[in-house]
Amino acid sequence: MVPSQEKPAAEREASEAQPPGSAPSDDAPLPGPGPSDGPDVSAEKVEVELVRSTGEEPPVPPDGGWGWLVMLAAMWCNGSVFGIQNAYGVLFVSMLDTFGAKDDENMAFKTAWVGSLSMGMIFFCCPIVSVFTDMFGCRKTAVVGAAVGFIGLMSSSFVSSIEPLYLTYGIIFACGCSFAYQPSLVILGHYFKKRLGLVNGIVTAGSSVFTILLPLLLGNLIHSVGFFYTLRVLCIFMFVLFLAGFTYRPLVPSAKEKESEGNRLSFFSRRKFSPPKKIFNFAIFKVTAYAVWAAGIPLALFGYFVPYVHLMNHVKEKFQDVKNKEVLFMCIGITSGVGRLLFGRIADYVPGVKKVYLQVLSFFFIGLMSMMIPLCSVFSALIAVCLIMGLFDGCFISIMAPIAFELVGPQDASQAIGFLLGFMSIPMTVGPPVAGFLHDKLGSYNEAFYLAGIPPFLGGVVLCLIPWIHSKKQREMRKATGGEKMEKMLENQNSLLSGSTGIFKKESDSII
Repeated sequence: MVPSQEKPAAEREASEAQPPGSAPSDDAPLPGPGPSDGPDVSAEKVEVELVRSTGEEPPVPPDGGWGWLVMLAAMWCNGSVFGIQNAYGVLFVSMLDTFGAKDDENMAFKTAWVGSLSMGMIFFCCPIVSVFTDMFGCRKTAVVGAAVGFIGLMSSSFVSSIEPLYLTYGIIFACGCSFAYQPSLVILGHYFKKRLGLVNGIVTAGSSVFTILLPLLLGNLIHSVGFFYTLRVLCIFMFVLFLAGFTYRPLVPSAKEKESEGNRLSFFSRRKFSPPKKIFNFAIFKVTAYAVWAAGIPLALFGYFVPYVHLMNHVKEKFQDVKNKEVLFMCIGITSGVGRLLFGRIADYVPGVKKVYLQVLSFFFIGLMSMMIPLCSVFSALIAVCLIMGLFDGCFISIMAPIAFELVGPQDASQAIGFLLGFMSIPMTVGPPVAGFLHDKLGSYNEAFYLAGIPPFLGGVVLCLIPWIHSKKQREMRKATGGEKMEKMLENQNSLLSGSTGIFKKESDSII
């Protein structure tokens, strides 16, 4: 079920201002199928209604051309943003050595807050970013976000204690990354339709590539130039991200869109600038399947970020003879990239919201592997655990956007993704500090990893309800639509019968 959107006031006035002869006909070409190969009926209905109500034919996604460059830019965005976040375990150990004091028993708890706050703020800002994306477009939002992220990361390299990093790294840098990241998901739906699952897999694989390379790069940089100069080197990644944002140009509008845009500009020039009445589209929560999805995903993620923050310190304490500890993040990155490409393509062939079952499968294995981390007595077993965890981590991430398109339709996908990422910020922020607190009090990470494996199982159980709820709603809609058609047919039949009865009476009266 897809919520209906109200027509913005600017478009209503623009359409009313058009001359009588310029109204579009119902025979205007309509968009093609939905984001996957199996079209969603409700999404098509909404697209038809939008085309007929606004009088504009939306640009058809080219599924190629300039879109491939947009895909590469979005891939760099995912890599630079989440590659740095996923490699925080290396920075975590360096922060403990740089700012830690021997008499500070809560240093792991304090340092974990920097990384968890950063990851949480990226997702927490996404609902706000979705509004800015709708108002100003993907390109402006992404470019400004990359610039803010550059400022935050550069300022983090001049601090003298751990506390200022909460602001510079945990808030400013993370907010900039959020404004750069969320448009990279939305712009893909503008340029791709039939290949959206595959393209999402390729784009999200960017973070896997960076997760493979960055731990080694950061380890060598920290060893050679120190923690602060390492952050300044990372600023280069944000500068390239700033340039990549300029590729998110909007598709060329049709002649009708240009005319409507001119009327819209004249409207705003008369009334200065007035934002739309409904900034946040809370109507999407009326879609029961989406509401359950938006509750189940955060529930499953309370332990998701714990291994990325604490795994390196756990290995340092348990496997002291191992030198190249960063190979664990390389394993996660390699199989995560494979999983994103593989499951991204598989998602194109899984019909409708049954894609949710892939996320259920991924949460089951992520939770299981988290619980197995303390059980690994040899380093090779820990490598195997990280390989499996990375594979299903890629599965979970790559099909997030396609599921959002299936549940609420393309016109609401931006805010649907934004709300979901905002809800995800709470568990991803809380999880690592709780694990650090347990380590400081109990002296090991065993209990923390055991507890981190429980939420994915619970979230997976909740997600299993979504396909059943979605199919039930569709059956109700079909019955309601069929009932309305039957009522109309009966009304027409009754009117026809009443008309024929009147004729018969007149004829009989004339005969008498």
